[in-house]
Amino acid sequence: MEWKIGNVTIKNQVVMAPMAGVSSPAYMKICEEMGVGYAITELLSSEAIIRNNKKTFEMLNGIESIKIPVAFQIFGSNPDNMAYAASFLVEKYNAKIIDINMGCPVPKVALRSEAGAGLLKDLSLIEKIVTAVVKAVSVPVTVKIRSGWDMNSINAVEVAKLCEKCGAKAITIHGRTRSQLYSGQVSLDIIKEVKAAVNIPVIGNGDINSCESAKKMLDYTSCDAIMIGRALMGNPWIIKEINEYLDNGKIINKPTYEDKIKMCLYHLNYLLRNKNEKVALLEMRSHISWYVRGIPYHKEVQSMIFKATSIKEVKEILDNYLKKLYN
Repeated sequence: MEWKIGNVTIKNQVVMAPMAGVSSPAYMKICEEMGVGYAITELLSSEAIIRNNKKTFEMLNGIESIKIPVAFQIFGSNPDNMAYAASFLVEKYNAKIIDINMGCPVPKVALRSEAGAGLLKDLSLIEKIVTAVVKAVSVPVTVKIRSGWDMNSINAVEVAKLCEKCGAKAITIHGRTRSQLYSGQVSLDIIKEVKAAVNIPVIGNGDINSCESAKKMLDYTSCDAIMIGRALMGNPWIIKEINEYLDNGKIINKPTYEDKIKMCLYHLNYLLRNKNEKVALLEMRSHISWYVRGIPYHKEVQSMIFKATSIKEVKEILDNYLKKLYN
């Protein structure tokens, strides 16, 4: 089902979450091939953009190859710097959507930088940031939030309405508080309440790990789309599974062991297009570990991969693993 963020058309309801160390352009490309309709970059520090930080821009290497709509997600707590970062990304990278992170719960962002989910404690600052970013760019601006800072300060509805008033064109709501991090059960009720309170699209986020959980969130909350996060780590096939289920009510076959090993190599080749061998190797260690979870002898392979010192060695380990599984 098509839907829109401002003037940007999105072909289906499956969204790739912004995950540090996961949502690189290389993995985004794989998810695009699996049928994801919309994706968000890893968190980009507005302060780092202002300082012209090389590592921050390296996170975007290859982003021009992505054909689906992509939001560039920024975080920070200074309205002027957030506005500058947004305008820079539109001008430099032709960003079609800017997303403001108000949901990241990690201490480095939420506590030390007072950004991410830390902004949920300061409605006045939220208003200043969203207003400044909206004024700075001509593309749609969206916001990702949580249900609140903790269970005593659930304010997602108030925050969502404020963001809409300031010009935001969509809201993503993770149905947990910052203090919950990723524990406990996601609240579908708060997502439903946010959807009912605003007139812009709402993306539901949290605990989407199957076709059934995706459909349940859509049906219960009436949200416009669902965002897949941790369940996507090592499992891009879930995108195809959910799309098929939502479109046709069908359950398709899970990937085979061979599919997973081959995807490791496929992913690695994408990384090598835009990163040197050392960086690609370090990044791929975690991805391979996720891909092989649940496969026989996976701990043995994970251990070998983390000790590997070259791409050639990694490929040999995977080739031998495949032979061991099927011989």
